[in-house]
Amino acid sequence: MKTRIKIDQTEPAGYKAILGLESFIESTPLTKTHKDLIKIRASQINACAFCIDMHTKEARKAGETEQRIYALNAWRDTPFFTTDERAILALTEEVTLISGHVKDETYQAALEILGETYLAQVILSIITINAWNRIGITTQLVPA
Repeated sequence: MKTRIKIDQTEPAGYKAILGLESFIESTPLTKTHKDLIKIRASQINACAFCIDMHTKEARKAGETEQRIYALNAWRDTPFFTTDERAILALTEEVTLISGHVKDETYQAALEILGETYLAQVILSIITINAWNRIGITTQLVPA
C-alpha cells in the first residue's frame, strides 16, 4: 500500500485548520487517558491502521496497560474501565457510528458523569479523531 496524497502538502491551510482543533483539544483539561481511549477506540471502529498504530504507541508511552489496550474493543465485558471511561467509550462509539445517532440515554449518562464542559470537550475530541481517521483511510497512510 502506498500513500495516495499528502494533504498537509497539497492543502496546507485545510490541514492546519484540523491541527488547530487538535491543538485546542490538547489545551483542554481532558486527561491523557481519556484522549487516548477516544483516539484508539474511534480508530478501531474506523479501521484506521495508521491511527491505531500511532495512538496505541502514545498510550503505552503514557503508561496505559497492554491489558486495557487489548480489551478496548470489548470494554463492556471487562472490569478494566472506570465509570467515566465507560461513558466516554459509549459516546465515542455512537458518535463514530453516527448513522445510528447518539441515544438520549448515552448522552444523558455522559452529561451526568462528566458535566457539560468536559462533555463538550469529549465530543470535540471524538469529532477530531474521526476527521484524522478519514484522512488516514482516504489517503492510505501507512503505519511507520
